[in-house]
Amino acid sequence: MFTSRPTLQGTFGMVSSTHWLASQSAMAVLEDGGNAFDAAVAGAFVLHVVEPHLNGPAGEVPALLAPAGGEVRVLCGQGVTPAGATVAHYRALGLDLVPGTGPLAAAVPGAFDAWLLLLRDHGTRTLADVLKYAVGYAEHGHPPVENLGATVEAVRELFETEWTSSARVYLPDGRPPRPGVPFRNPALAATWKRLLAEVAGAGDREAQIEAAREVWRTGFIAEALVRQAGRPTLDTSGEHHAGTLTADDLAGWSASYEAPVTHDWNGWTLCKVGPWSQGPVLLQQLALLPEELPPYGSADHLHLLIEGCKLAMADREAWYGDAGEVPLAELLSAEYNAGRRALVGERASHALRPGSPGGRTPRLSAHAGTVLDERATARGAGEPTTARYDAPGEPGAGPDGATRGDTCHLDVVDRWGNMIAATPSGGWLQSNPVVPELGFPLGTRLQMTWLEEGLPAALTPGRRPRTTLSPSLALRDGEPVLAFGTPGGDQQDQWQLHFFLGVALRGRVRGGLDLQGAIDAPNWHNDSFPSSFHPRGMRPGSVTVESRTDPAVVDELIRRGHRVTVAEPWSEGRLCAVARDPRTGLLSAAANPRGMQGYAVGR
Repeated sequence: MFTSRPTLQGTFGMVSSTHWLASQSAMAVLEDGGNAFDAAVAGAFVLHVVEPHLNGPAGEVPALLAPAGGEVRVLCGQGVTPAGATVAHYRALGLDLVPGTGPLAAAVPGAFDAWLLLLRDHGTRTLADVLKYAVGYAEHGHPPVENLGATVEAVRELFETEWTSSARVYLPDGRPPRPGVPFRNPALAATWKRLLAEVAGAGDREAQIEAAREVWRTGFIAEALVRQAGRPTLDTSGEHHAGTLTADDLAGWSASYEAPVTHDWNGWTLCKVGPWSQGPVLLQQLALLPEELPPYGSADHLHLLIEGCKLAMADREAWYGDAGEVPLAELLSAEYNAGRRALVGERASHALRPGSPGGRTPRLSAHAGTVLDERATARGAGEPTTARYDAPGEPGAGPDGATRGDTCHLDVVDRWGNMIAATPSGGWLQSNPVVPELGFPLGTRLQMTWLEEGLPAALTPGRRPRTTLSPSLALRDGEPVLAFGTPGGDQQDQWQLHFFLGVALRGRVRGGLDLQGAIDAPNWHNDSFPSSFHPRGMRPGSVTVESRTDPAVVDELIRRGHRVTVAEPWSEGRLCAVARDPRTGLLSAAANPRGMQGYAVGR
């Protein structure tokens, strides 16, 4: 089978990420004797520099890690809602949705602390060792990808008139970053160099990492973040608002570990982040599948996956979130899914149909609408669930900063069998003004909460906003064999389902999993549920497919009532993956060709 690139194979180490410089920096750490976790931290900090429109240090990251010989764990780098961020406070400001930009949407930053916790507990390198790549690219420059410049150009007026600290970084000579001209972020380089200088005398490797975490929480970085949160800032509401983040919020939170949610399917065990993310949606989609599947890529196959996704996403809307008890055991039970499976008919459903696990009554946000039958209509219909794609794999932006940005992904496996899948996001350059003293902005993850009391995803102080970020790790016979993930907001677990079934159902290449073939296969997504991003629209019955999809399949989907949009041939998904065969030690990796910047490296 033809693929855009080979599936890489080797025995030393493999990295796949959404940017070639992050992949190569992580590989350099492996070559220098570091392990997969050292490499992931180094690659992540490079992603902050080279994809600042897709992630930043004050964003968030969930990760799934499998230490060699140990148990799979979730690393939670999703910060909580600040103490002052209550529904009553936002309602008093005249809001019915959390703005999509500005400090009112900022949760406690989570990414930096999570990466340092991982380095402390599972890495072997010093903080200076893993930060040097990011410092170098920020200080001396990197070749910017085209869509970094396109994003800045789209928000140029906002930067020049309102977010002037962002203009100083991203319009230094009045022009946005452009290919062929090295782009620098001196403020970010200075932040990391000052941090390293302040912790250099703290003691051994672990003591220095702990000192750096303390600087983030209570030192010069924390002080600058709190100052920025308190500055009234123009956001997507059209008004200037200050945020709620305080010094106490920053000082009182740290990243943590927890057990993954798992589901067994066809000899595989899939591990996901818990229902404070959308991760279990992938597990629910698998649980909904019948024992006998239609031929891969057929109209029957796509129809089945699309309709199952709608049911799983409807359950996400009714049941997922950190602010309530999530009946996850029932949602994944065979009995529950047998009943839900029976709802998949010959015709496409245009309704939002959450289930009643354990007899519970589902409750949806009033914004989403509460009519749960085929007559359901959607408030905000027509708004796509993630940022508009002006080019394959990258988000567009509006002049008010009202792009939802996108995300990055990073997978690493090393020769010892350590494996990690991580999906960093948030803290986008178009989400909040650059903190002038630091060179990076706050995040906007609170936009994923509802301003309605009593919902599991309601805005609730001390609770995590429900995130779309959803890395995956798969086991065979109890052994970690596959780490994968993708950017894409609400699309992440749609694209990952298609990829995983491609790996599981379509065979092997040169003795290893056909990762590249599964990534390259024509992909799709649907928007038949409320978006996680401001302004929270939905498009009932919509399906977007790549133009490489068989026209006969497209015609059949239309006949069944799907509202099909045929998109560019390479526009759906930005998957990364690494794998390890425990029997042979063979490692493999692949990366998405869409967007022309994701690469796998290894040997």
